[in-house]
Amino acid sequence: MAENRKCLKHNSVGARKVQKTSRVKNPGKQRKRLFNAPAHIRHKLMSAPLSNELSASRGAKTLPVRKGDTVRIQRGDHKGFEGKVSRVDLKEYRIYLEGLTREKVDGTNIFLPIHPSKVEIRNLNLDDKIRKATLERKQAVAKPVKEQKLKAKSAKKTTEKPKAKTEEITEEPAEEATPEITEEAPVDKKAPAKKPVAKKTVAKKQAPAKESEGAKGKTSKETEQGGQ
Repeated sequence: MAENRKCLKHNSVGARKVQKTSRVKNPGKQRKRLFNAPAHIRHKLMSAPLSNELSASRGAKTLPVRKGDTVRIQRGDHKGFEGKVSRVDLKEYRIYLEGLTREKVDGTNIFLPIHPSKVEIRNLNLDDKIRKATLERKQAVAKPVKEQKLKAKSAKKTTEKPKAKTEEITEEPAEEATPEITEEAPVDKKAPAKKPVAKKTVAKKQAPAKESEGAKGKTSKETEQGGQ
């Protein structure tokens, strides 16, 4: 009896450890968990995002895909295709849509498997009472959260308005200072252009001086010849 009790305790502890959702980085262990996952976890892994209209009205972002839901493909070769879910395969983690088929070599048509992560739910099948109850529960939780977010946004807007005015005032003097610098820059560039003009005038003034010296030399020679 004592041995049986020990075995039961050991099994219960092991079961608790398996149910814990701890993160695993090893890809081999991740594949093993997907392959050995129980039905209730497989059902959660088959979830897909709701459209913006549905998420706003139902108060949920994602839900597991079920037979009868209308769905639109968001990625892949068949992007944009919309149809009803005809079958859900929990073993292979795939869904099948009405009208999405391909022709085999022998001429028979088969349904194409699609992963639920590539899909967006456009319309929900609410025949199941449990699904209705979950949506009502999520909607009741989402309402107060939305109200709190709206209040927080309105409070932030009221606090941010005076800050924007102070920033505008501080930016104005900086804009006035910039044109003064741009006006002074061309004055410096024109200043060195006047130097060669001054040299030309000096050269012209020196030329008649030389001519006058030559004329003086000629007159002195003529005076000497006249004295002789």
